[in-house]
Formats: sequence, structure tokens, C-alpha cells
Amino acid sequence: MAQLWPGQGGPSIDYISGPPDAAWNGAWPRSLCILGSTGSIGRSALAVVASHPQAFRIVGLACARQIERLAEQAARWRPPYLAVLNEAAAAGLKKLLPQGYAPTILVGREGYAHMAALSEASTVLSAQVGAAGLDGTLAAALAGKVVCLANKESLVLAGDLVRRICACTGAVILPVDSEHNAIFQCLAGRGQEVKRLILTASGGPFRGRSREELRGITPAQALKHPNWNMGAKISIDSATLMNKGLEVIEAYHLYGTPAQRIKVLVHPQSVIHSLVEFEDGSQLAQLGTADMRLAIASCLLWPRCLPVDVPPLALTATALTFHEPDAEVFSCLDLARQSLALRGGRCVVLNAANEAAVELFLEGRCAFLDIPRLIGAALKAHDASDPGHQPFCAPLEQGAAMPSDRMAALKSEAHTLAERLTRLDRQSRELVRTLARDGESAC
Repeated sequence: MAQLWPGQGGPSIDYISGPPDAAWNGAWPRSLCILGSTGSIGRSALAVVASHPQAFRIVGLACARQIERLAEQAARWRPPYLAVLNEAAAAGLKKLLPQGYAPTILVGREGYAHMAALSEASTVLSAQVGAAGLDGTLAAALAGKVVCLANKESLVLAGDLVRRICACTGAVILPVDSEHNAIFQCLAGRGQEVKRLILTASGGPFRGRSREELRGITPAQALKHPNWNMGAKISIDSATLMNKGLEVIEAYHLYGTPAQRIKVLVHPQSVIHSLVEFEDGSQLAQLGTADMRLAIASCLLWPRCLPVDVPPLALTATALTFHEPDAEVFSCLDLARQSLALRGGRCVVLNAANEAAVELFLEGRCAFLDIPRLIGAALKAHDASDPGHQPFCAPLEQGAAMPSDRMAALKSEAHTLAERLTRLDRQSRELVRTLARDGESAC
């Protein structure tokens, strides 16, 4: 199936991993673990599984705290493994499970990582929200799994390391984000004629508004995305355009494409999910109904294309328009680009500060316009402490492979990097909370 894969080896496209091997492609049903099964992506993934139950065997389901929903999912699919955030959640979950069903319940970061590496599972959907999803992604990649990646933060935080791991273990990355899945489909069998990758953005609920009009925005208003049904955190990221900034970083690591060749265009209708521009000026676009089941099914069923009960796209329903994002009003996009350019730990700080600021906003403890202000303050503090922007992980040389005897060293490197990321993540979150508490971010 290599002919269906994006180009590798540069200079325009150097995709993060090779394609799955013939054994995985021919093994049905596919054994699947879903990390983040109770969130919007996880629920949509189980809807895809329900559309084709003969194609999948659920091995593990994991969530953080939504144990009632997890218990309902577990009662239906009866996986042998479940995972939750802590012992209290595990105790509560046990009480909710049907009589006669006694799965192994794993707990915490180690539990998520253990589930991601299960020998019984060939495929892992990494769909936990935010930086918490990194452990599972790294564990799945180290175990050589096919990773259907919905957790963009894994690449924002450790994209270079994930690439190194894939080169060593043969792990495969299939992109679930609708924009990156669209680019993946447009690039299938192509690569080195690429001029630009074009990520589309809906613009969120506040597209076209001025900064003055964004003062006083409430969480309820920010959560009302015009096109997509998403979780709270990603909905706020869409409203600030930080989601698109994180996707630029994700695209850089996925496709090995220079940042200057990754463009963002606002496309309010969310019909074209992204485009690829080629050297001759032609462009390929992937169009579809705004429903994440399409991108999820594209990965879980790859390379097969099967129906998943999504209404077909009505091309006559609306006109398609595009315009440049307003960087002055929505500054998060530029903060992300600057962080990608400077590298070091800056992307870690960017992500941690954003997650903390979004949490504060949802709790009513800072204003909508404080989100980019707090992120900028955290980045400024980091730049002062690390003016040289020392890299956390050296990128793998383009086209290079890693010998298998480096496996132990790579696991050690991953562990060390995860600990460094955790410390910097925690420090950045604490700084943002301190700034908000002291009122330094007030608009």
C-alpha cells in the first residue's frame, strides 16, 4: 500500500512514518484501543465501529473521569481492559460494571501507557485531550502500533521524538484531525511536487469581529462553534484560532514541510477541509460533510473506504469563500508560528499556557482576550530563562533510519524527555494561574 502513502525522504514532503505492513492491512477484525473513549472523538470512533462491528475488536477503552459513560461503553463492547485517571475513579467504575464482567482496570499515566502498548492491540486511537495524551502516543509508538492520532499535542510537544520512534520501531501514524487527514488524502502517492500545504479554518464563532467586540465574551458564547460539534477545550481553541496554530505545528512534524510552506486560510463553510498546492500552481482539495466520523473512519479502516452513516455533501447548499485570518485580532496563530520557528521548549510553554488559560476562561477567572495575553506572558518568561532555545530532542536526519539496537536508548530518551516536558508544562501552568490571580492579564 506504499503507493497510497504521502511522499517520504523530502525535500517537500517527508512524512513522519512509513505505511502499515501487509500483516496489519490484512488482519481483520482489527484489534483496537481507544484512549479518550468518552470524549467527542472517542464517541465518534465507537459510532464508526458500530457501523462496521465485524471490522473491529475493542481491546481497551480509557477515559479520565467520565466513569458513567465509560461504564456504558464497556457494557456494550466488553473490552478486557479499561483505564481511568486515579484509584477513586477505578473504584467507582467497578461498581457501575455489569455483573459477570470483570475487566482489568488500569490507572493513571502508567495505566494509559500500558493500555497503549498492549500486545493484544494492533491499533491505538490517541484521542485524549491536551498534553495528557502524550504518554499514550509515545507508548503506542514505542510498541510499534498503528497510531490513529487525534491528539495533536503529542506532535506539538514531541514531534521530533515521535518521528525518531517511528523510524526505529516501524510505528505508523495516521492523522485523524480533519485538516491533516484531508492533506494526507490529497498527498496519497505524491509528495515532492508540493509547493504548499493549506490548512482551512472555520474562523470560529467570532470571525470578522474586532478586538473591541471580543471584550466581554462569555464561555457560553465561545463554545457555540458554527459548524462542528466538539469538546469544550477545542471549541475555545477554535474561537481564539489557537487550534489552527497548533495544527500548523502538527503539520510541520507530520509532513516534514518547512513552516513557510504551511498556510492558513479562513473558510467559514468548513466544506473544504484542507488543500495541497503543487509546483505547477494546481491545487487538490478534500471536501466533505463537517462530521469527524469521516476522518476517523479514514484512519481506522485505512485503506478501505466504507460508509459510516454520514449524510453526503450537498455542493449546491452554500457558496465557498476564503479569506486571510486576522492576525491582529486573533494573535494566537502568530504565537504558535513564532514558537515553531524558535523551537526549544517554546512549543511546550505555548501549549501549557494555552491549556491553563482556557481552563481559567471556562471557569470565569479570566476574560476571552486574556487568553493570548497570558500565553504571550508565559512565552516571554520562558524566552528570558532560555534565550538560546535549546532543543529537547534532536530531529532525525532526513531519510535516516535508526537501528533496532537503539531501542533501549530510545525508551530512555523518551522517558527523560517526558519528565522534562512535565516539569516545564507544570511551571508554565503555574505561571499563568499566578498572572491571572494577580490581575496582570486583565483587559
